[in-house]
Amino acid sequence: MSGSVGRGRATLIAVIVVLAWLVVGAVAGPFSGRLGDVATNDNAAFLPADAEATRAQELSQRFVGRQTTPALVVYERRTGLTEPDRQKVAADAARFAQVPGVVAPLPPPIPSADGQALQVVVPIDDAEGERIGTVVERLRDIAGEGAGGLTVDIAGPAGLLADLIEVFGGIEGSLLLVTLAVVLVILLVVYRSPVLWIFPLLAAGMSYALAALFVYVLADADVVTLNGQAQGILTVLVFGAGTDYALLLVARYREELHRHDSAWGAMRTAWRGAAPAIIASGGTVILSLLCLLLSSLNSNRALGPVAAVGIAATLLVMLTFLPALLVLGGRWAFWPRRPRHDRAEPTAEHGLWARIAGFVARRGRPVWVATAVLLGALALGLTQLDTATLGQSDLFTKRTDSVAGQEVIARHYPAGTGSPAMIIVNEQAVRQVTEAAQGVRGVAAVRPLSRQGDGGAGPAGPPLVVDGRVELEATLTDPPDSDGAERTVRELRTAVHRVPEADAVVGGFTAINVDTSAAAERDQNVIIPVVLAVIAVILALLLRALVAPVLLIVTVLLSFAATLGLCGLLFRYAFDFPGVDASFPLFAFVFLVALGIDYNIFLMSRVREESVRRGTRAGVLAGLAVTGGVITSAGIVLAATFSALAVLPLVVLVELGTAVAVGVLIDTIIVRSLLVPALAYDIGPKIWWPGRLARTNHVEGRHRAG
Repeated sequence: MSGSVGRGRATLIAVIVVLAWLVVGAVAGPFSGRLGDVATNDNAAFLPADAEATRAQELSQRFVGRQTTPALVVYERRTGLTEPDRQKVAADAARFAQVPGVVAPLPPPIPSADGQALQVVVPIDDAEGERIGTVVERLRDIAGEGAGGLTVDIAGPAGLLADLIEVFGGIEGSLLLVTLAVVLVILLVVYRSPVLWIFPLLAAGMSYALAALFVYVLADADVVTLNGQAQGILTVLVFGAGTDYALLLVARYREELHRHDSAWGAMRTAWRGAAPAIIASGGTVILSLLCLLLSSLNSNRALGPVAAVGIAATLLVMLTFLPALLVLGGRWAFWPRRPRHDRAEPTAEHGLWARIAGFVARRGRPVWVATAVLLGALALGLTQLDTATLGQSDLFTKRTDSVAGQEVIARHYPAGTGSPAMIIVNEQAVRQVTEAAQGVRGVAAVRPLSRQGDGGAGPAGPPLVVDGRVELEATLTDPPDSDGAERTVRELRTAVHRVPEADAVVGGFTAINVDTSAAAERDQNVIIPVVLAVIAVILALLLRALVAPVLLIVTVLLSFAATLGLCGLLFRYAFDFPGVDASFPLFAFVFLVALGIDYNIFLMSRVREESVRRGTRAGVLAGLAVTGGVITSAGIVLAATFSALAVLPLVVLVELGTAVAVGVLIDTIIVRSLLVPALAYDIGPKIWWPGRLARTNHVEGRHRAG
């Protein structure tokens, strides 16, 4: 009688929890489609927080009525422009000036030396923010697509920004649908049940809705900054990590249903067994992501807290909502393979993972040596991984209007026309700085911003002097987002900084890229050691040992190097990508190490639990046998969800998604399945040093399995 009363109370609690979460979901759900309303994808969202380019931009605001971003409308006719073409350009320019957000008057069209192109610089007010995309679309509507051999394209910083905004605008729809489809298919394959997949997917959807609500509120209050990059990663991270946690809990719940006659009793034991590993895993990811707050780049600092909020929301849902759903579902949720109350031990020596455990027992040392050598060999591919700022033509996986326009500009003008480097100097040093700048290879021309300029270069005139300072514009011969332009800006800075009492500051589009790359390198040197320290502390607390955490971190670092090496080969020879962005190594490290260590946490926490009962070597084999299937499934889910980033036509996100997918598969298939168990088995009880398990008196002969 008491048992039925207890079960009735447990069912009531589960019903209350589910209903409470459904109310939360009803409130939070709409916010998952409104994140774009609080996302910021303008240039300021990606600027270094403290750099020369930032200082130059702040100083430049004093010289113009409004800070602007130029759109470069370029007209081309390969056989030579005609008089009707010039009349169209003039008429279009007059209409451009009337578009809301455009800063008028516009400078005159710039003809090319070969007579085949005309370029109109259209300054757009930076106050438009993301509406710059709308302004550029209006310019495209006015210019049309050209006719009779005349082509029209819009390039420059504003054209590039408009293309990026368009790409990120599709995140909420396409990426979410692809991610949901991927998770659904994998859950159907893993569970082979027409019912069970509903529970993890419903919980993952609730996690995303809750995360979206928190992020929306924080971004709307300017506590965090949300950009398109962070928004896309948030989607795949929440669904990937949430499904991982769900798989781990469901697997443990299935085990306990064999040992308990009630769903409540089984869930209570399963929760106690799985929750510490899930919490440690989520805590590791959260703290690792928050380390990005140490970054000097606004884009990195934006991603850290946004993704951390997503993981925190996921932990909360998966440890409350999902258990309540499973309790209500009971055994029938596993139909047609419902677990019976037969007290069966899940570590019985049969099945694929029991055979792998037996292989590890027989060949422990050769296994970890061979896998370490294999990972080391893959790491040699790092020599093929080129880190550089991706040029505009290399940024997208498809050819956009801004890319086509930049190619036209490069054919007919000094490629830096329309996006000059700006040099702000003291008035008395203008002549010396101009001469120094003109002597730099890669600088086509230098002229002062005149009194007639308002956000763009006007006809030559008296220099505009503000607070004793003058702004010079240096046109570069290379495209503004190319390696050549970046090299020129570095040399330009060296040259003008040498001028005595000039107090010269160099900024502009290219300078921002230069400072961003430098900041990314600095961030790697600062953040990576901090992340490793955080992970080491969490592992030490969880495993109550020092040797095991060090070994786990070493294996994950080896896996990370192997992943980057393999990606270097894939990006160069399979995808034909020109290289990786300067921020790629740091992002790849944070996600791969934080997520990669998850699987070792899942494994080793269970190994420690089994070691207390059986001894270390037997515990290693039992932990591997019982967790092998679920951890591999979790790895496949996470790899597949990050692969969904490939639907976005941005090389940076495709590369990051590929790297995480490859790295997670290496972690789950090689590192967690072979390298770590073989190392732990070979070392034996000493792996728990200086904890109590290292001093146990178990007699541990070679465990015979399989």
